[in-house]
Amino acid sequence: EAWDKIWDKVNIKLTGDRLAQKLLRMHTYHLMVSASPHNRQIDASMTARGLHGEAYRGHIFWDELFILPFYDLHFPETAKAMLMYRYRRLDKAREYAKEYGYKGAMFPWQSGSDGREETQVVHLNPLTGHWGDDYSSLQRHVSLAIAYNIWQYLHITGDWDFMEDYGAEMFLEICQFWESKCQWNHNTRRYSIDKVMGPDEFHESYPDSEEGGLRDNAYTNIMVSWMFDKADELVKKLSSATRNKLFRKTGILQQDIEKWNEIKTHLNLVINKDGIIAQYDGYFELKELDWDYYRNKFGNIYRMDRLLKAEGKSADDYKVAKQADTLMTFYNLDQEQVAHILLEMGYSLPKDFLERNLRYYLDRTSHGSTLSRVVHSQLANAIGNYQLSSDLYRDALTSDYADIQGGTTAEGIHAGVMAGTLMIALNTFAGIDLRGERLKVTPHLPETWKELAFRLTFKGVDYQFEISKDVIQVMTDKPAKILIFDSEFETTKGATLMYIF
Repeated sequence: EAWDKIWDKVNIKLTGDRLAQKLLRMHTYHLMVSASPHNRQIDASMTARGLHGEAYRGHIFWDELFILPFYDLHFPETAKAMLMYRYRRLDKAREYAKEYGYKGAMFPWQSGSDGREETQVVHLNPLTGHWGDDYSSLQRHVSLAIAYNIWQYLHITGDWDFMEDYGAEMFLEICQFWESKCQWNHNTRRYSIDKVMGPDEFHESYPDSEEGGLRDNAYTNIMVSWMFDKADELVKKLSSATRNKLFRKTGILQQDIEKWNEIKTHLNLVINKDGIIAQYDGYFELKELDWDYYRNKFGNIYRMDRLLKAEGKSADDYKVAKQADTLMTFYNLDQEQVAHILLEMGYSLPKDFLERNLRYYLDRTSHGSTLSRVVHSQLANAIGNYQLSSDLYRDALTSDYADIQGGTTAEGIHAGVMAGTLMIALNTFAGIDLRGERLKVTPHLPETWKELAFRLTFKGVDYQFEISKDVIQVMTDKPAKILIFDSEFETTKGATLMYIF
C-alpha cells in the first residue's frame, strides 16, 4: 500500500518505447529507495550514488540541483528535508568561509555527516598509478546550487514558512560569501571572481601554475548575478519583522543588498566576436585537442584528463571539457533570462548565441560525467535539434543500465543522471515549463514515444497529464490557468481539458 501511494504520484507511463519505460521506472525506483516520504526524517539528503554503492564515500555533492526538482513536484516535504540537511550544517559552512577569509556561508564540495569539507586533496590516476594534487574543493559553485535549489523549491511549492524560518537565512549568507569573493579590477572596471572551478572538473588551474583555481568562470559569474537579483526580490517580499530579525541574525544590512545590486551588473565575462562565452578568463588561449587521434588510439575517451596525464600532458592546457560548464547556465535558466542578465552586465550577443555556444562546446566535450548528456539533451531540444536531443537522452537514460563509463555503476548508481532523465522527460519532451508563474506546456515527444502520462503538483495544484503526438489532456484538482503553446486556458476541477494540435 505504501509503494502504491508513491507510484501513484511519481509513475511516468510511456507507450511506444519499452526500454525507455523500463529505465524511467528503474530510475524512479532508485530515487524513491534513497529518499521518499517514508525516510525524510533521516538527516542525510541524497548522496551522489544513492544508497547503492560506496563510491564517493556516501558524500553529498551539487547533484541535488538535478535531483530536487523531481521531489519539489511530487514530494515537497521530502525536498524540504533535503534542504534542511543543508540548513543544519549552516554553522559549518560559516566556519569554512571564515577559515578561508570569507564572509557568510561557503558550503563544502563534498559534504558528509557534520558538514565539513570532505574532499580529497590528492587523486589517483588508475591509468598511471600516480597520485596528483586534487583541487576539486574549489568548486564553490556548490553553494550556488544550494541557493538555486532553495529558490526553485519556493517557486514550485510557495512554501514561504520554510523561506522565512530557514531558506532566506541560507540564501542571504550564500550571497554574503559570494560578495566577499568579488574583487574590483581597476583595469577592466568590473568585478572578478578568482580561485574557483566550474562544473567542468578537467580544468583545475592555469597551465604551469602551481596553485589551483581559475578566474571569472562564466557559469559562476552569471549564476552569482542571478542570485544577487533574487536576493533583492526576496528581501522585498519578506515581512518587515522577518527581515529585521534576519538582518540581526546574519549581520547583513540593507547597504549589503545595494552592493549586491551593483555587483550583479558589473561582473566580468570574456566573450569573443562570434558570441562564444569563454568558460573562464584565459580559456581562448588554450590549445585545441586532436580528438580523432585520441578516439583512434583509445576508443573510450570519456576521461580525457586521465588519458592526457598518461601521456605526460594536462587537460589544463587544452580546450576539453568533462561536462557542460558554460552551457550549464542554460540548464538552470532559460535563454531569455540569460540574455537579460548579460544585457544588464553590458554584453550584447547574437540572437542565436545559445546555438553557437552549444555547437562550440559540444565539439570540445568528452562527456566524462553522466550528467553531461542530460544538460546537452535539454539544450539541443531548446534550439530545435530534436534528433541530437533524443540521441543524447538515450545515452543518459542507459548510462547505468549499460554501464557506459566502463565499471563505475558497480560502485553505485548515479542519482543525478537518474533524476535528470526523469526531469528531461517532463520538462523537455512533455514540454512542462515551470519557470513562470503559470505552468506552460509545449511538448515535443521523441519520434518513438507515442504517449506520456504523469502527475505533478505546481503551486498547490495537482495536474494529471496525458500527452500524445497530437493531443494534450490535462485534469486538475482545482481550477487553474495554464498556457498551452502560448494560448491561455482555465481548467475546471475534475474535468479533462483536451487540446488538439
